[in-house]
Parts: sequence; structure tokens; C-alpha cells
Amino acid sequence: MSLAAWGVLLAVLVGHFSLHLAAYNRVNATGLRRRWIKSASKLLLINCLVLPVVAWFVIGDAIEGATATDLGSNAADSAPVTLTALPLGWRIYGGLCLAALPLLGIPWLLWRPLWGLETLATQRRSEVVRVADQLRQPLASSLKCRLAAKLPLNQIFELAIEEIELPVAGLPDRLDGYRIAHLSDLHFTGHVAPQWTAYAVQRANRWSPDLFALTGDLIDRAACIEWLESTVGLARASDGCYFVLGNHDTRIADPRSIRTAMSRIGWRDVGGQCLRVELRAAAGEECAPSVNSLVLGNERPWFGAPQSDSVLTQAADFRLLLSHSPDQLAWARRHRIELMLAGHTHGGQGRLPLAGPLLSPSWHGSRYASGTFYKTPTTMHVSRGLCGTHLMRINCRPELALLTLRVHPRT
Repeated sequence: MSLAAWGVLLAVLVGHFSLHLAAYNRVNATGLRRRWIKSASKLLLINCLVLPVVAWFVIGDAIEGATATDLGSNAADSAPVTLTALPLGWRIYGGLCLAALPLLGIPWLLWRPLWGLETLATQRRSEVVRVADQLRQPLASSLKCRLAAKLPLNQIFELAIEEIELPVAGLPDRLDGYRIAHLSDLHFTGHVAPQWTAYAVQRANRWSPDLFALTGDLIDRAACIEWLESTVGLARASDGCYFVLGNHDTRIADPRSIRTAMSRIGWRDVGGQCLRVELRAAAGEECAPSVNSLVLGNERPWFGAPQSDSVLTQAADFRLLLSHSPDQLAWARRHRIELMLAGHTHGGQGRLPLAGPLLSPSWHGSRYASGTFYKTPTTMHVSRGLCGTHLMRINCRPELALLTLRVHPRT
């Protein structure tokens, strides 16, 4: 087969992979039932791996036969003639794969972290902590987790403590220096000991946050609800602790049991709500009046969001949104949210050098997999999360984000 034909087939293979990756990310961004999402994900994986193999063995003889004929006539035309030897269905799918390269590939390239489009430049100080060494105890509670933790490059127990100076457009001057500890995706499955989460919370407490925010995916197994008190129950913040639920919290027969347990230990449930809160002025402004603020929770597409009228009709100097998914950024912008905190994507669970993440359960693919972003008028921070059901992280450490809010210089 000619070099040109090989090039076309390679492009088709890349397009085939791109189609399946895009479908996987979008399927996992929906609010469909878990069994449907799992089934669709497995089918996509099987099809992504098996279809090229089937195509090679089923139509290989036809391609080779056509190539032999082409070489006897006109080698320059061998590539197109060889490909026309394929059955019509394969040619149609091949054309779809080729079309996917520019349609999916160009946007994917544009939104790589390398280029920094829509990302917000921040000052940050990062500390990596091997928590098992600090606690002097193993953190893997199951054989599966113990084996996963020993895999090369796996960073599941390397906690990245990110102290971030976050400029926020529209931030009131009195909140310049306001401190928010942001945690997401605890994923209490039973595989990781609760001391892992407790350590992260205690490190946040040492930083003396003004507010604690937890953006969903707390519990995967009902038996782990009792862990909440000894972990996030340790959180302390002068203006309180606020949380929303995420898609994994739907795995519990009655997610209200999570809300009840969290409320019992002092956390405020803002899921689907719009709460008026008087936030204290940042450190050094003790005598300044508090800031009239709204703290909101958007749990779509798994639960609900505040009614638009209740948000837009209320006057406030500052609006803070907790959302499990970064896909609610458009909602935040429509409702004049100054700061949005999200999780859900786990930073892609793995990040390639330069290219960044591939997997990300979002309608935007890996565009908002993790980091800080700005789209008028909303600043958004997306956490890589603390844990996950997939016990593998490559170049994507779990994250405790300590955000110090700063008045954006353009406001």
C-alpha cells in the first residue's frame, strides 16, 4: 500500500479516536442514570479498540488487492483508488473520521493549557505533601487501592496544596484578601482511609480560611456517611462552611441522608438554593462593615439550581456560586456571578506533557478540566479534586486549593 494511503488511514484512525473521546466526555457530562452511562462508556471503549482491528482484518485483503492493481497502472493515483476499494459503509465512516479531525481537533488544540486561552494568570505557591509519610500510616484501605498506589507514576497520595492569589472581577474592595478553602470530590468509597481527607481539612484549618467550600461528590457508599464527622466535620471557617452535592452522591439510595449528615456537623447546604450571607471584611478590615453577598448552589444536571428570578432580583455586592460541574459556567454568567467554584473533572485524572488532559466529563471536553478561568463577568476555579473512584493519577495530583481573593486590576 502506498505511503499516501497509509497517511489517510492514519488520519482516519486519529479521527476515530477523537470521535470516541468526544463522545465519552459528553456522555459522562449528562444526568443520565449511572447504569446507562456505564454501559455507554463501555460500549465506546470496546468500539474504539475493536473497530480498527475488525476493519483491518475484514477489508485488508481488498486494500492489498487494490494496491497491487494500482501499482501496475499508476502509482501516483494509488491512494484514492485503494480507498475506493472499501465497502460503502466503511468509506462513509472513514469520511466521518476525517471530518472529525478539523471539527474536533482544531478546537481541542486551541484550548490546550499551553496556550492559556480564557485561563486567568495567578500567583501561586504549591506544596506537595506525601500524606502517608506525614501521618506515618498507610492510606490504602483495600487491596485494590494498595496495588494501584504501587503503580509507577501514580500520584493518588501526593497532595498538592495550592495557595492561589485569585483576582476576581467585580470583587468589593472590602473582600480584597478574603480567604476561601476549596475542596471537591472526596469520593468516600472505602478504598482510601478517611485520614486522607481529614489531613487536607486540618491543613486548610491551619490557613485560617474565612469560608470553606465543598463542591460535590462526597459519598459513593452509604456506609461511608459516618466518615463525614471525623473528616469534613473538622472544618472551621469564620463565615461558615458550604457544600453542594454531585453526580456520585446520587449513588446513595437517598441523597438527602448526606445533606442531613452534613447539616448535623455544621455545614450549610446550598444545593439549588440562594442564601443571603453577610461576609466579613477581609483580614485587616475588622472595623469595616460586612459585605452583602449571595452564596448559591447549582447541582445541575443531577439535582437543581436556584430559580433565576430569586437570583437576578436580589441586590448583592458579591455573588459566590458552588457548582459541581464547570459546565454551569454559562448559567453563572447569565446570573452575574463574580466567582464560581467547581470540581467534577478531576483535572482529567492524567495530563500529557504540553497537551494536558484528554479525559474530562464535560460538554466542553477538557477545556475546563482544572485551573482558573475568566469569562465576563465570572471568574471560575476548577479543582482537580481530592480523590476518585479511579485510583490512578498521572501528572495530576489531588488538590487542596487555598484561594485568597484579590480585586481585579481592571475593575
